[in-house]
Amino acid sequence: MVKRLLAAGALLCCVLFGGAANAAYVKTGNLVLKADGGFTPQQLPRRTYVPIAFKGHADLKAVDGTTPPPLRQLVLNFDRDGRLSTGGLGTCQPAELEEVTPKQARARCPGAIVGSGHATALITLPGQPAIFASSPVTFFNGPRQGGKPTVILHARTTAPAVQNFVITIPIEKRGGLYRYRATIDVPPIAGGFGALVHLDASVNRRYSSQGKKRSYVSARCGDGIFRTRGRFTFAEGTIIEGSVEKACTVR
Repeated sequence: MVKRLLAAGALLCCVLFGGAANAAYVKTGNLVLKADGGFTPQQLPRRTYVPIAFKGHADLKAVDGTTPPPLRQLVLNFDRDGRLSTGGLGTCQPAELEEVTPKQARARCPGAIVGSGHATALITLPGQPAIFASSPVTFFNGPRQGGKPTVILHARTTAPAVQNFVITIPIEKRGGLYRYRATIDVPPIAGGFGALVHLDASVNRRYSSQGKKRSYVSARCGDGIFRTRGRFTFAEGTIIEGSVEKACTVR
């Protein structure tokens, strides 16, 4: 099947100022994607890094009300003026999160939690009405792979049957406009009959190490814009790629 590559500059590139701005919106064929994100505080130093809280969400739907194509991979690139700190932060092994509820997962690795959120899937089994399956999502600081940090995503759905999700997300440091790249490979949901329709995340972990206060995510306002770029790849070949930009001011 021929892939439909949607150009970022034309279809999902928006400069969004503050919380009152509209979310990015893309429609291609029967598929609609809405995405937005932000951070606080928006007043930041120009050169030094300070702790921030980061939030983001994405919603997917089919225009005709059917189940949208399954999302297979989500790649997120984060602005060069952001910084990730894991020194002295607890880690959680993926094996510790297998076959446990969200509450149990958080109890097993409380010192490694870096964020939380929610996920919802639309599941349509043959001959049955569509149902929504939702789960709290927890993000844990994972063990390094090849010297690079990872995040472990945990979620668990119970309808139409119990399914545990423990996804290792590698974080790659890069040069240029974006400093970090996170790649999320989405496993089949409900045997391939489900599709992710909502994901939100909030990251705001502060901790202490060696007597110093630290933040999992920090940022500065180097050029007045904080960028997040996403690439959504779907099972039937559609690719949606683009960026959301938020303004910051130098304090």
